[in-house]
Order: sequence, then structure tokens, then C-alpha cells
Amino acid sequence: MQRSETHTLTTHAGALPRPDDLLELNAEIAAAQQTGQPVNEEAHHKRLSSAVAEAVKQQREIGIDVVNDGEYGKAMRTRSDYGAWLSYVMQRLTGWDPPPENGTHQETESAKGVGPRDFYQRRDRQAFPELYADIDREMFAGGRRPMSRQITSPITYKGVDALRTDIDNLRTALANTPGVEGFMTSVAPGSFGREQNRYYASQEDFLYAIATAMRTEYRAIVDAGFVLQIDDPGMAENWDAMDPSVTVDQYREYAQITIAALNHALEGIPEDRVRYHMCWGSWHGPHLTDIPLRDIVDVLLTVRAGAFSVEAGNVRHEHEWKVWRDVKLPPGKILIPGVVSHATNVVEHPELVADRIVLYANLVGRENVMAGTDCGLGGRIHPSLAWAKLKALAEGAELASHQLWT
Repeated sequence: MQRSETHTLTTHAGALPRPDDLLELNAEIAAAQQTGQPVNEEAHHKRLSSAVAEAVKQQREIGIDVVNDGEYGKAMRTRSDYGAWLSYVMQRLTGWDPPPENGTHQETESAKGVGPRDFYQRRDRQAFPELYADIDREMFAGGRRPMSRQITSPITYKGVDALRTDIDNLRTALANTPGVEGFMTSVAPGSFGREQNRYYASQEDFLYAIATAMRTEYRAIVDAGFVLQIDDPGMAENWDAMDPSVTVDQYREYAQITIAALNHALEGIPEDRVRYHMCWGSWHGPHLTDIPLRDIVDVLLTVRAGAFSVEAGNVRHEHEWKVWRDVKLPPGKILIPGVVSHATNVVEHPELVADRIVLYANLVGRENVMAGTDCGLGGRIHPSLAWAKLKALAEGAELASHQLWT
């Protein structure tokens, strides 16, 4: 994994805006699959490959150092999509039953004790019901709710072909940019493990089954020469989905189980080929019930990863730079603070970005900081804003580099 040795390197959390014609192809394929019609896979694969090449080229032209495929293989059908980072794995794992054909949301029994509850029982949603009714109309196409899924049989990995396509597309896109490091994202067991388990004897067994299956994807990404980014919003966000009776200590115990399952899946993979992304969820809501970073940072640092990507620009968490005054970043590790955010349409000024970078560099060392984003920008803000924010990121990193290296 590259380090900021001569200047502050830049990267981002993964998702980038999809081209409109790729979104249209994704929607056509989804509709054809639902009706049993033939799918024009050749046209889709060709456009997917060229779109990845365009995304890599645009990232490099803006000034992003460590780039990815935009997560384009994790299909979105519309510009606004907060869940493609997770939903893609439904096509790559066995063991789950699809949602009801009538498309209605099924309420589930509230989880008692420690364990994530139904999406609509989350604490923040309960605190702001009227606001979230409006948010749902934006996020879920006129109020359409996420469908409940149940795990009813053994989990295995079946997504080798789709994974190979993603790897080939990024490798091809990087072929003309020697020395540029690429990364690919993959979901963590603790984030996927919020689905309803109706097969495994315990939540821990469920998490380890996911980990064993996802190991195929993790290792293939690293073996292809890319940095593996583990996406795990659930590590922090699951707190919002717990029954209010759950204590912080109980939650930490649960989080430790999710990380143990992840580390099981990462066993044998060099830590310097893994970076870990944690956030508090990408939706545009109050986040009043987010768990503080200070309460879970020690659990975070037990992940077998060489770099940690955390929110730092979101106004609910920007103040948490103070955590790193007291918590020492382990030797050899890299911190990737999000110095531009997905949570606002305001484009951060490059000088503010530079100030944020310098702040973290002074705390953990300039060589241990890589400038990133709070969360993926694709699907969460307008495409033009996403690219403008990445440009501000690169410009701010350049300003910070002048301060830190000259």
C-alpha cells in the first residue's frame, strides 16, 4: 500500500457517479431478468468496461492518487442509490430468499437484546419520523421501502464470474497508468450480517459463514494486485439499529464478534494490502443517535488492516479528530480521514480541506495520512458535485503538501 512519503496522497471511499447510459442499461437488464426476457449482456459488458476506463481516467486527471473502478460493477439503476455497496452481494452469495413478489415491505419482529433490528426500527428514524418520511420519498422512489430478506440455507460464494469481470475491467483501465495504485471494495460480514438469519444456530455462526464465503472475494482482489477495501458501515451504524436497552458495553461485545469474523476472513492476507472503511451510514439524516467514535475506536483498530478510513468532514463527526490526541495510531498504520463529505451539497473550499489534512498530519504524522472522503459520493449527491468535491480534495491535498513538506 502506498504511503504519503513526499506529499499527501488522495483517494476516496469507493462509489462514484455512474454514467446515465450505464444506469439505463442496468435498469433494462433488471427489467428483462424480472420478466424472463433475453438480456443483452455483451452491450452491457462493453459499456461497463469503457465506463470504468473513463472513471479511472477522470480520477487521475482530477489528481486522485489511489483510484478504483467507481464500484460500477455494483449496479445502480438510478442516480440516487444509497445501497449498491451492499445489495450487490445478494447476486454473489447463496442462502437467502428474495423479497416478496408484491414488492411490499414486511415488518419483522423487533430484535430483543443485542442484535440489529429491522431498518424501520432504527433509533434515528424513531426520533424523527416525519423527517424520515420525506427522506424515504427521496431515497426509495416515492416511499418504496427496502425489502426484507431471509437467510434460509447455507451461504456460499457464487459470484466468481462477476468478480472476474470487475477485476479485469479495473486492470484494463489501469494498464496505461503504470505505478498508479488501484483498490476495490468488498462488504464486511458485520454489515451484510444485518439480514434476517433463519438458518444458522446463532448470530456468530451466521457472521462466520458470511466471512468464510466472502474470503473468496477478498483474496481474489488482493491476488489481482489491488488493495482490498473492506466496507463496514455496520461497525458503527449497527448501534442505531439496536434495541434501546442495549448498553455501550454490550454493543462493543457484539462489534468485537463482527470484527473477529472479519479477521477470520482476512487471515493470510497481508495487512498492508487491506484498508478498512467505517462510517455511520450515508443517508442524509440527523444522525443524532450515532455512537461516538471514542466508544469503538479500540475495536476498530483490531481489524487486520493497514489503513483505516473514517468520517472526518461530516459535521456530526468532524470534532472527533480529538480522539486521535488520546488514541495512538499503531505503528505502520495509515489513517484516511474524510476531508470532504457526501452529506452536504456545499463543495468544501480547498483551504478548508488543507486545514483538515494538516490537523490530522500533526496528530498522527504526515506520512501516516491519506486524504479521503467521508463515504462514497456516487448515488448520494449530484454527479457534478461529486467530481467537484474530488477536485477540491486534490487541490486541498496539494496545499497541505506545501505546508507539510516545504
